[in-house]
Amino acid sequence: MTTKNGAGLVAQPVDSGAEAVAAAVETPASHLHPKVSWDLEDHPLPKGREEVWRFTPVRKLTRLLSGEPTDHGFEVIAALPAQVSLGTISEARARVLSVEPPADRSAAIACHNTRQASVLDIPAGLELDEPVELTFRGTGVDERIYEHLIVNVGRAARVKLVFRYEGSTASAGKIDVRVGEGAQLDFVTLSDWAPDALRAAQHSVRVGRDAHVRTVQASLGGAVTRLIERATFEGSGGQLEQFGLYFVDGARHVEHRLFIDHNEPHTRSEVDYRGAVQGEGSHSVWVGDVLIRKQAEGINTYEANKNLLLTPGARADSIPNLEIETGNIEGAGHSSTTGRFDDEQLFYLRSRGIPEDEARRLVVQGFFVDIIRRIQVPDVEERLMAAVDRELDVIAPEIGDPR
Repeated sequence: MTTKNGAGLVAQPVDSGAEAVAAAVETPASHLHPKVSWDLEDHPLPKGREEVWRFTPVRKLTRLLSGEPTDHGFEVIAALPAQVSLGTISEARARVLSVEPPADRSAAIACHNTRQASVLDIPAGLELDEPVELTFRGTGVDERIYEHLIVNVGRAARVKLVFRYEGSTASAGKIDVRVGEGAQLDFVTLSDWAPDALRAAQHSVRVGRDAHVRTVQASLGGAVTRLIERATFEGSGGQLEQFGLYFVDGARHVEHRLFIDHNEPHTRSEVDYRGAVQGEGSHSVWVGDVLIRKQAEGINTYEANKNLLLTPGARADSIPNLEIETGNIEGAGHSSTTGRFDDEQLFYLRSRGIPEDEARRLVVQGFFVDIIRRIQVPDVEERLMAAVDRELDVIAPEIGDPR
């Protein structure tokens, strides 16, 4: 099936219990996670001095963050099982069914400029062995795209979902993923943009009681990528794993900003993001914030971010945060490392006759393999490893010691 921005599809009913979720959690007062709101005026055009925008090249996104509605949309390619439906609803209805309101200007303007939202509905109890894959293709950086997509995973469903973004575009989006009680979701987002693409989006996940959600976020290509990834829990027993990788080169900018809200007791989360950065002016940003509320007793959380600087002139900013409002927890921690190649690994490989350039290539591949293997969709793992190899082919002559 091929369609423009989901047009012409018939919307399917979504659980009515979702209508109260938007106001279910008190918004914490912190510059790390500012007020969420549907009102565009609550998200003024950033100037780049705001705490949540200070790393972002705002001027490159101004056209996207201040644009009017357009008739452009992604070319959506989807081969869906008979039980899974992709439809459209009004933006007003989408706001009722969303996990939460927008958390920044990009998501707010995406919803403000969207006439219809899309809904991907996975019914309760459905178990699929093969992944559900959708490809979103941009057809030109001059065509601004605004999108709002809701993913509804029903109670006790078990599914792997793969979103692939590619092509040239300037797009702002909001994606809401609601996972029902006892469901299992593996959600892979592979962004393999053309070099001139601009992307700013918010992904919000609500993990149901006793549900298990694993997300993998891969950011490759593009000129500027800024993703806000937020998660909350709906009942105790929920488990969340978030893994990510990014490869930044050629004066590009990739930014991931995570917020996990442990608002329910006996919930668990694990975060592991890894990035490689090379080239003069290339810049990666990773900000990870975990909030443990007073009522979230017995939780366990850990977040980690690792960055490899492959050449001089590359920059990686990594900021993990923990906000703890109760002492009655099982465990909480975070770590962040940014540096050059591991000398011991290089020495080991070179001592076995492997040339230095190839040894460095193997180290980078090994750095990412631990994330890629968690996808557990062989075809996607192969495509992602091939994309990493393409990046290495481009930079191989330049890889060196950034000291």
